[in-house]
Amino acid sequence: MFRITQYLQEVLQPTALTEKRNPPAPVVIWNLIRRCNLTCKHCYSISADKDFPGELGTEEIYAVMDDLKRFRVPVLILSGGEPLLRPDIFDIARRAKSMGFYVGLSSNGTLIDKNNIEQIAACDFNYVGVSLDGMRETHDRFRRMEGAFEASLAGIRLCRDLGLKVGVRFTLTQDNAHDLPALLKLIEDEDIDRFYFSHLNYAGRGNKHREDDAQHRMTREAMDLLFDTCLEYLQRGVEKEFTTGNNDADGVYLLHWVRRHFPAQEAHIHAKLVQWGGNSSGVNVANIDNLGNVHPDTMWWHHNLGNVKQRPFSEIWQDTSDPLMAGLKQRPRQVKGRCGACRHFDICGGNTRVRAQQVSGDPWQEDPGCYLTDAEIGVTTSGERLQTTPWSRKEQAK
Repeated sequence: MFRITQYLQEVLQPTALTEKRNPPAPVVIWNLIRRCNLTCKHCYSISADKDFPGELGTEEIYAVMDDLKRFRVPVLILSGGEPLLRPDIFDIARRAKSMGFYVGLSSNGTLIDKNNIEQIAACDFNYVGVSLDGMRETHDRFRRMEGAFEASLAGIRLCRDLGLKVGVRFTLTQDNAHDLPALLKLIEDEDIDRFYFSHLNYAGRGNKHREDDAQHRMTREAMDLLFDTCLEYLQRGVEKEFTTGNNDADGVYLLHWVRRHFPAQEAHIHAKLVQWGGNSSGVNVANIDNLGNVHPDTMWWHHNLGNVKQRPFSEIWQDTSDPLMAGLKQRPRQVKGRCGACRHFDICGGNTRVRAQQVSGDPWQEDPGCYLTDAEIGVTTSGERLQTTPWSRKEQAK
């Protein structure tokens, strides 16, 4: 996850560079159930409105939670499918909170209503994230259900009105990019706390729609709009949190944006971005699916590292006998092509490996989702690194 607000705050009010503190264990995104009342176009878990056999039972989930706590996992994101379809979701959430986890709920929002909002509030979720794919017409088309937008927005409002921190998640494609400005306006009009912008990743149902992925120019325009909007809010004193995911090139693109708009802060932001270090799949981000299979992140459902029914998560996560995990945990990662030659590799860490694997069959090839130009990353068209220093006076003058 790339935290736009955090770095733009550093532009306006720089703070000293402190020693980087790595989390003791990964954030765990846990797909507790695969069943969903929707069949969204870009679903990575390819969910459907039916029961899937072999899912973890309540007691099995509690046993895994105990192991996660001993392993010092700080965050649990309870997801699906639609997690509110699990009869024991509130028991799981309350137990997780009582154990001291930061607990998030990832929902499509359509099932948040007056019948369960008090139970949701009683769980005291640290964060509730609801997906919107655009405004009404676009969202309903993506979600393949008429009225989905109004139902999701109603759920967001119920959470907001009871004081829960609530956010909107949005995945950019060519078919919904036109709604981004209106969606950002909705965030302010509805007093929504957070906006998470996701780049389309090639996984699950999203992998079948790669041809709909936003063109690089569209991505750049969207990022410019996010940066400009976030900056405007900060300058007006409006508290909104903007984050992005599934494309760590966002950090490098922000650096170029800062160079254009706040050149005096370029070196400072560069140092902060290098400290961030980019992609952390398989290191600081983990996924457990509905069957108990462990993956490097939610986009790697086609690659199992082990199953929590057979081995504790803590053992699976530290096992580097799997070549993919060994490569993901290696610092620096040994990537190829443009990513390997990129002068900003220390910022993005080679970006998202699953896109490289899905397109080329090799997880260490260059990420086809990088929307930066050869000149911006300092490579030639042949993939070789240009022999210039990234922070020379000549570069800063561009």
